[in-house]
Amino acid sequence: MQLTIRATGENVKSISHLLSKNPNNLYERNQKGHLVRFFYSKFTEDELEATIFVTPDPIGLIQNKTNSYDITHYINDREFAASSIFLSLIRSALGTALNGQPKEEQMEWVEHPFAFTLELGPVNSTLSDRQLRELFEPLGYGVEITQPELHYSFRLKESSQVRMISLAGIQTLQNSLRHLFVLIPVIDDYKHYFIDEKEIEKLERYGEGWLEKHPLREVIYRRALRFKEVYSLVENTTAEAPKAEPVKKSRLNELRYEKIAETAETLHPKTVVDFGSGEGKLAVKLGFVSGVREVLAVEPSEVEIIKAKKRFEKAKGQEAFVEPETLWGSLFYYDERLKDKDLMILCEVIEHIDEMRLPKVFDTLLHLYSPKSLIVTTPNREYNEIYDMAEHFRHDDHRFEWTRAEFRSWCAERNTKGIYELEFTGIGEEHQEQGAPTQMCLFRRKVNAG
Repeated sequence: MQLTIRATGENVKSISHLLSKNPNNLYERNQKGHLVRFFYSKFTEDELEATIFVTPDPIGLIQNKTNSYDITHYINDREFAASSIFLSLIRSALGTALNGQPKEEQMEWVEHPFAFTLELGPVNSTLSDRQLRELFEPLGYGVEITQPELHYSFRLKESSQVRMISLAGIQTLQNSLRHLFVLIPVIDDYKHYFIDEKEIEKLERYGEGWLEKHPLREVIYRRALRFKEVYSLVENTTAEAPKAEPVKKSRLNELRYEKIAETAETLHPKTVVDFGSGEGKLAVKLGFVSGVREVLAVEPSEVEIIKAKKRFEKAKGQEAFVEPETLWGSLFYYDERLKDKDLMILCEVIEHIDEMRLPKVFDTLLHLYSPKSLIVTTPNREYNEIYDMAEHFRHDDHRFEWTRAEFRSWCAERNTKGIYELEFTGIGEEHQEQGAPTQMCLFRRKVNAG
């Protein structure tokens, strides 16, 4: 993954001062195990060409202190594409230019426009060429989109929608880099990590002076923060130009956990099983449910189990907390220890399983394990339209996403013996037409069921 900066015209040598990179030296740094290099291939009185690129360590992308890893995290094109990961790795190297803070004697060039051509890629995005142009052209760029040469694509999946993007325009160096640091995450379909206040602050800082005027401003906000669920964007309707303002709001993950914990409180379970428990955030909440005596956190990834144990250790000792027990396990293997529990939970799990394998999974859950109650949550596909992802899944690893009608029908079909009552609800901000972003079904065993 790389970014090449070309500039022509007078005074282009001053760009090296804005970048704080000596043209006579190769810049080479190790960033979290990945090698970041910056070098000049041209440096004359009227022509400059510099490239920054990353040689990634794909294992290091998901490796933790235990040197263990879950193989499913790195069998993808992610680490070889110009993405939000790429930006996080090169941000330090380009910090002087991004922040417009060269040495005092070079400050005059911060606001100086140059004739730039920026080439970046490969990018792997489901956005069409037209949509990519609509992101950059309003900022004054001429946009050229091409397929990468073999030396880029030989390590990428054949199905990847991989392209190189070339942008030509008269810009200050700071503005051109800030455009990229805002719009590359918008292009990046995979951005799926926790978005906190720092991410919001960076978006506002890098977007200052241009983002509020962009015709696709709202699309940019939604896609850049699409999985945040920490903030919503509202219009400032003052007499001044409208501006999207972030307003603090509960994250969708937290809303799911809170809803599940609240539902568990009403069910009064003594024993709870959290399937696909991950790093244990939900399991901790379940440990505080009144009356609970046992919480089993079942997870197939050893990396996540280690994280969960550390989380449980931190919560241990708090009043009325039942420390969860971690179990290595899978929905595809029957475990006698899980039979006849009061409550089982699958929070955002089923969409990661091939649809044709799910009936067998639920037959095991409902009729072999036979819990008194089962809670299942999954994305509501209809709500993807709100995220500007109507034709795409929310995560690369999702095998399917269902509408509300499909989810209701599928759950009803699983209740083959009619021994469970089904209750459906939504989680998250409800849209009048598209419903809530997450849908939940509660299977509750009937009182007289065998």
